[in-house]
Amino acid sequence: MYKLSAGPVAYNLSVEALLQASQLPTEDLQDVDYQNHVQLFTLEQNEQIVGVVGIELHGNSGLLRSLAIAESERGNGLGVLLLKHAEEAAQIMGLKELFLLTTTAADFFGRMGYELADRTSAPESIAQSKQFAGICPASASFMRKQLANSINS
Repeated sequence: MYKLSAGPVAYNLSVEALLQASQLPTEDLQDVDYQNHVQLFTLEQNEQIVGVVGIELHGNSGLLRSLAIAESERGNGLGVLLLKHAEEAAQIMGLKELFLLTTTAADFFGRMGYELADRTSAPESIAQSKQFAGICPASASFMRKQLANSINS
């Protein structure tokens, strides 16, 4: 039985191991001050983290990041489940739109309603984020999704 985290969880060694196994960056998440700007949500099975996703907060916008599913659990729709969970959380937090950078999953995110965007259209706070400004390569696809009316708006 899978269990989604009810709210944000703290960055921990299990999350780090899953991100590293998925070849996703963790160096900025290791910065305790930076962690305060990132909400992480997990998916567990038998008390083991098998999925994670993060939302980096930037005013009314968020940078979706670090969506990872354990290799043994892939192909079961868990990425969709976790992404929808994060989008619902973003709406509850009052975010109007989500942005992301990806080098491998543009097709997946496209199927989930994200549209390719020009990097020059990024809000300033997103453009200055560690992910956008240096961690993700310039060749990464930049995508955005307008959220339905936010729950707290």
